[in-house]
Amino acid sequence: MKVLLAGNEAIARGAWEAGVRVASGYPGTPSTEILEALAQYDGVIAEWAPNEKVALDVAVGAAYAGARAMAVMKHVGLNVAADSFFAASMTGVEGGLVIVSADDPGMHSSQNEQDNRLYCKFARVPCLEPSDSQEAKDLVGIALALSEEFDTPVLLRTTTRIAHSSTLVELGERQPPAAVPDYRIDASKYVMVPANARRRHPVIEERIARLARWAESFPCNRVEWRDRSLGIVCNGVAYQYAREVFPQASILRLGMTYPLPKDLVRRFANGVQRLLVLEELDPFLEEEIRLLGLPVLGKEVFPICGELDPSTVRECAIRAGLLAESERPPAVEIPSPPLPARPPILCAGCPHRAVFHVLRKLRLLVAGDIGCYTLAYLPPQAAVHTCGCMGASIGVAHGIAQAGSPQRRVAVIGDSTFLHTGLPALINLAYNQARAPVIILDNCTTAMTGHQDHPGTGRTLRGEERARVDLSAVARSLGVQHVECVDSYDLAAVERAVRAALSAEGPAVVIARRECALLPAVRRTWQPLSVDAGRCNGCGLCLQLGCPALVRSDSIDQATGRPRVRIDSLLCTGCAVCSQVCARGAIPRKDRHH
Repeated sequence: MKVLLAGNEAIARGAWEAGVRVASGYPGTPSTEILEALAQYDGVIAEWAPNEKVALDVAVGAAYAGARAMAVMKHVGLNVAADSFFAASMTGVEGGLVIVSADDPGMHSSQNEQDNRLYCKFARVPCLEPSDSQEAKDLVGIALALSEEFDTPVLLRTTTRIAHSSTLVELGERQPPAAVPDYRIDASKYVMVPANARRRHPVIEERIARLARWAESFPCNRVEWRDRSLGIVCNGVAYQYAREVFPQASILRLGMTYPLPKDLVRRFANGVQRLLVLEELDPFLEEEIRLLGLPVLGKEVFPICGELDPSTVRECAIRAGLLAESERPPAVEIPSPPLPARPPILCAGCPHRAVFHVLRKLRLLVAGDIGCYTLAYLPPQAAVHTCGCMGASIGVAHGIAQAGSPQRRVAVIGDSTFLHTGLPALINLAYNQARAPVIILDNCTTAMTGHQDHPGTGRTLRGEERARVDLSAVARSLGVQHVECVDSYDLAAVERAVRAALSAEGPAVVIARRECALLPAVRRTWQPLSVDAGRCNGCGLCLQLGCPALVRSDSIDQATGRPRVRIDSLLCTGCAVCSQVCARGAIPRKDRHH
């Protein structure tokens, strides 16, 4: 039976069909839906981990025990898991181990667009890349079999378009998982002390050489002969673009991009007059082909930055003389209604908004982190001044303090991010007694990626109730003496807590807690507020909150000549933060909130 599946859904299906027993990951766009889909199948333990390194360690442990396992993460998550990734390559596995890296060309929801094929070459780990959902499903099983045959982890690299685009997939039956044997103790293989590691290094070099020979006959490395005046080497979604833009060209589509099937590439190159590489991001295939001494065009034609699409590929090809001007299709104008601008902004009712309003009011230097709250760097909040990677805010604020900066500073970090990589940084801050208050923005979910649970919510990926991590108790256990928990919607309480933390003698933690306004249980309690036009004089103080539910109206205050504010009842959650900001009492509060 064929069904329409997104790439992420297909990977989940492929893992189930291939007999995966254990899968672990951390939510991150564009990979999040894989584990959410896999958790719907019986016979698989699918878990959210606090971070990607823990997720990979769990999958490695399952594979050491002889079970088929999968770890899932977005591209930057592999940075967090890199230590475990390299270690697993050195040790090898017992059961099959596949690591899914969902790269994000174009940075749709990421702080960089790194190309994780380079990790494969660095760690001597084979890399498989699907071009559609059918291959996304099939390559999971192939990767697991490859892992077991060659005693290696295998990286399955997808990109945003493959992850979120849907194509038809032929479904199969589940392969019954093999019984997990007694754990095979082999210290020389699995204990990487220097003496053992020295013996393992030649093993993995020999392994990658065998994999390169195997790649020559890999069925997903496929040659399509057409017009031989131009031959295109491509991978992943770039194959789809090559077929659309160069329908007559011969194509070598690589489903295994590392190690490169050198003889296959040479035969293809010798069969065409001109060789072109079409790939997103780094010139990975291009450089490997150049090392073979073959003349090839690549990044001289196509951009190294950003996501490709058929229009970009076509325009670049025309400029390079690979296509005639006449091959540009006529422009098609698609009429669309005038739509209002939708800048990236914190949602209406977001509990983080009040905190950043206070931080801006107090003129603090704010070390930010990865999460919804990163959007507070934009006006009118403009209250985030650094943001690098997950968990960095606490360490950065610590460094600013230890450098002797005279400016008052704080670190902000979300609840899920704190559990991801904020804990070690807070330990360091407490241990070294740095004066850099930490504000944990606890909205009781991993909101940015779609409301996934984490150890602080007390629920698992399957919705099972578990003990909830008490962030206040954790902070105190790490040696922080000044710990205060406040309601994020209570402006006065937030300001008092932040001022107290700034005045504390040592490290301080403020936990600003209120559930994300978009959680289903919270949405059911929304009661929109309204503006008393008789009291509003259009001062605009409430608009400094940047809430999208607050807009200028057509009504003009006669005394000031300014347009009054109105509240969009479709967006307003009734959080009442604007009511606390309004000095004229023009936005009546509802008692149920306070």
